[in-house]
Amino acid sequence: MTCARSESCVIACAEAWRGAGEILASPMGLIPSIGARLARLTFSPDLLLTDGEAMLVGVDGTVEGWLPYRQHLTLVTSGRRHVMMGASQIDRFGNQNISCIGDWEKPKRQLLGVRGAPVNTLNNPTSYWVPKHSRRVFVEKVDMVCGVGYDRAAGARHHRLPRVVSDLGVFDFATPDHSMRLASLHPGVTVEEVRDATGFTLTIPDEVPYTREPTPAELRLIREELDPADARAREVPEGART
Repeated sequence: MTCARSESCVIACAEAWRGAGEILASPMGLIPSIGARLARLTFSPDLLLTDGEAMLVGVDGTVEGWLPYRQHLTLVTSGRRHVMMGASQIDRFGNQNISCIGDWEKPKRQLLGVRGAPVNTLNNPTSYWVPKHSRRVFVEKVDMVCGVGYDRAAGARHHRLPRVVSDLGVFDFATPDHSMRLASLHPGVTVEEVRDATGFTLTIPDEVPYTREPTPAELRLIREELDPADARAREVPEGART
């Protein structure tokens, strides 16, 4: 059974929570949310999901428990949460910007603001989802640091950036200086495409594997239960099957 690029992205996001145990999963964005729910249904059944407010919920939204704000903060600050955020800019060491484009004193464009990015990155594992990989996002230096990268996180007990997932592949920081490395290519993508769409020099191994394909059971869950309307294809609008 063949899969779409958007489904490869779902799998790559889901894998961020493999073996995580009983921690709080906080996906931001459609494809990360489908990925977290898929992980809960398959290889990470102990994941905790929320409604975004104060309730723990199941994959279908059924309320499973109450998560008061003070308890939520305890999870956040103790490393027992894995958030997957977006990034308007991200650099080679994983510094992320969602606040502004240009000089922060007089920005060309105002974005979301810093929000909870510093607390997230310094206190619990944080991954990133980028639906459109380009040099405008993968930059040599972010205009403002919101999420903290490896070159700025000395002494942070729970700082860890497990992965960055884009519509082209999966990236990690498994290098001696914790700079970004190409970990896998989505099926149909080439190393040259990734290199051309990245604004800094990536570490690229001699052999780069492909992102694993979903199993038939996972494809059925994605297509029939988690996203039957195929909203994922609007986030990663690539019609060709791979």
